[in-house]
Amino acid sequence: MSDNFGIIILAAGQGKRLGCVDLPKVLLPIGGRPILSYILETLEVGGIPKENICIVVGFKADKVEEAAGNGYVYARQAEQLGTAHAAHTGEQALPAEIDNFLVLNGDDSVFYHWKSLADFMEGHIKKGNNLTLLTCEADDPALLGRVIRDKEGKMKAIKEKENVTEEMKNIREVSTGTYAFKRQWFKENFFKIKIIPKLNEYGLPAFIDLADKNGDKYDAIKLENSAEWFGINTPEQLREANKRKLITHNS
Repeated sequence: MSDNFGIIILAAGQGKRLGCVDLPKVLLPIGGRPILSYILETLEVGGIPKENICIVVGFKADKVEEAAGNGYVYARQAEQLGTAHAAHTGEQALPAEIDNFLVLNGDDSVFYHWKSLADFMEGHIKKGNNLTLLTCEADDPALLGRVIRDKEGKMKAIKEKENVTEEMKNIREVSTGTYAFKRQWFKENFFKIKIIPKLNEYGLPAFIDLADKNGDKYDAIKLENSAEWFGINTPEQLREANKRKLITHNS
């Protein structure tokens, strides 16, 4: 499976909420190492060939490329037009033989275990999905996009925090921002997605809306251990990530 599965790591952001000026967000240190280094190590454990891994860079691109090292595919996102646009930039740079790919955020994937990602990719392939979203249960979902399901439990949409209504505020299942895509479907539908309201950007959740509207096969798989996903967007979260990494290192 891994030989025909591509990985796109979104690493183009600056990290304004973290006050990043000279160092991009994915290179901030956790446990004495750049944030990005952890997911690269996890993919190495899984045996994913470097040439199947595309790192999408933007802010301080040269520094990110230098830190990650040789062997990876790099794609430069000239304009910050959203996560879907970044994934599109990366998809174009993947080897031609790749049929499915995984999209990871370089800043929230520090604690992922390889088995969790492998199980997720395997589930995507076995179900024959056009897209699959990895979700988790959050202790405090207030600042996160909620997973909306119908009465039968099927995922219907992702509502970004800017668009969450009062009725949705008690939902604890959230998007991790990690997606698996069937490549051909992604390519056919990228130019059909709509800008996410209030964000004015092309976000990956728009693909779920499109798949649902068109009746294309998609699904959500919940992460068994929610602690494996941890968003790092504020100085407080960066400090918490350092504490968690220290605990896991010493345990």
